[in-house]
Amino acid sequence: MINGQKIVVVMPAYNAEQTLEKTFNALPHEVIDHVIVVDDASDDHTAEVARKLEGVHVIRHSSNMGYGANQKTCYSKALELGGDVVVMVHPDYQYEPRLVTAMASMIAQGVYDAVIASRILGTGALAGGMPLYKYIANRLLTAYQNFLIPFKLSEYHSGYRAFSRAVLENLPLEENSDDFIFDNQMLVQVIAHGFSMGELSCPTRYMKDSSSISLARSIKYGLGVLLTTLEYKFSQFGIRKSERFAREQRRAQR
Repeated sequence: MINGQKIVVVMPAYNAEQTLEKTFNALPHEVIDHVIVVDDASDDHTAEVARKLEGVHVIRHSSNMGYGANQKTCYSKALELGGDVVVMVHPDYQYEPRLVTAMASMIAQGVYDAVIASRILGTGALAGGMPLYKYIANRLLTAYQNFLIPFKLSEYHSGYRAFSRAVLENLPLEENSDDFIFDNQMLVQVIAHGFSMGELSCPTRYMKDSSSISLARSIKYGLGVLLTTLEYKFSQFGIRKSERFAREQRRAQR
């Protein structure tokens, strides 16, 4: 716990048998109450590796449902276990697991409702091996969203994030995609529904055993970001109501 708040780490996994244990071992277990691994019907032995890790709650989808669907399962289980602060850590060891303490503290101490770990702050992204085309796409898409959304972030595309229980209970996450665009939709929801959000700098590691989506999936994600932003703007201006970003979903008191 941190400040009396129960900390739950969720790990949406797919073909992560090579890096799952290393990521788990690097977590700051002294502040974590529960760790959840959801295996999205991996082709390898991810679930078997997860079950050998002490104290881990393991869920395995019977079929591949997608990255977004995996997160929905993660957050549902985290709330069921009584999590007050939920931190999503990718099990591919691309992000620094030790930052869980800092991210969770920012929420547990009441500073923010949500926190993302940015690869862009400082010089971490390219130094950590992020492909140049992904870096350029990240910067262009983030600039586009910073221009159209009244909330400035160094990047909208980090997969390392933490949320308060109030965020997870009040956002209509089931309205979001089951694919990779879920990440971006969720961050825009946080903003649309009036929750506060902070950032901290995070080194990143792009290695052979780290997961990375293909160029085609990256292009699909980029188009999804463009459409998500327009959907948000149309909803805010009352041009076309979106259940994802509807203003009727009001922020709950923490």
